[in-house]
Amino acid sequence: MAMAPPAPANPAPLPHASVEVDIRPAQPPVELPSDWDGALGLAWLLALVALAYYAWRRWLRPRPTPAPADSEPPHTRAREQLRAALALLGRPEPFCVRISQVLRVYLEERLDLRAPERATEEFIEELRASALLDLPHKQRLAEFLERCDLVKFARYEPGEPELRDLYDAAVQLVDATTPQFPTAAAAPRSPTAAAAPASS
Repeated sequence: MAMAPPAPANPAPLPHASVEVDIRPAQPPVELPSDWDGALGLAWLLALVALAYYAWRRWLRPRPTPAPADSEPPHTRAREQLRAALALLGRPEPFCVRISQVLRVYLEERLDLRAPERATEEFIEELRASALLDLPHKQRLAEFLERCDLVKFARYEPGEPELRDLYDAAVQLVDATTPQFPTAAAAPRSPTAAAAPASS
């Protein structure tokens, strides 16, 4: 009688029906960030930080206080500037340049006449057609500007009495075109004119 061969010591396991086989499709390779991508992201981050810092500093900055509006009326300012021009009385040309400029700026502010940037002839021509001043004031203003131009451009050197007369003419023109406010204070006349009796 033949004998059966001995069984192996470690028999191979039989496949089990419950074992799952991985049949998912292969995934595409993962793209790792390059050095340039990292640098670009860092640059964006730094830009955002800088922008936030700038906004924070701007928010902390004290708000500028708006400058108060110049409430001084043109006639008051013109009188003060004419009074200050008396310091130039010993120098005919600077004195005439100054009082002429003061009066021109005053007329622009008070009557909207484009006086400072115009030649005297052009301004007088425009003045003749304007209804903002009456005829006597127009004539006095034209005479005042022409006398100042003689000193400025013709090298005419008037004496002190004539310069004080020009000062008084400028003050009178300001007075004549000043609105009648109770607080309006007239500029002092020159000492010579103040001592002399007023002439009509």
